[in-house]
Amino acid sequence: MKACRTRGANAALLSLEAAAASARSGFACLFSTSDEYETALISERRAQGRYARPRSPWPAIILVGCALIVAGTALLFVLSR
Repeated sequence: MKACRTRGANAALLSLEAAAASARSGFACLFSTSDEYETALISERRAQGRYARPRSPWPAIILVGCALIVAGTALLFVLSR
């Protein structure tokens, strides 16, 4: 009778250990470093379009302004001769 219980107890213990090992592996991290995690997180957010910047008109305005200043300066030099 004891042999039956011992086998059943061993089987239950082995089953419990296997379940515990399986549960521990479920909590394992997919990334080995925080850099890998952050890279994956940023890549996912870029794919979702979270980091898309709206187009600003200021660079074009500044370029046109600089071109007008250069043209005005050149025109002043030409007319002052």
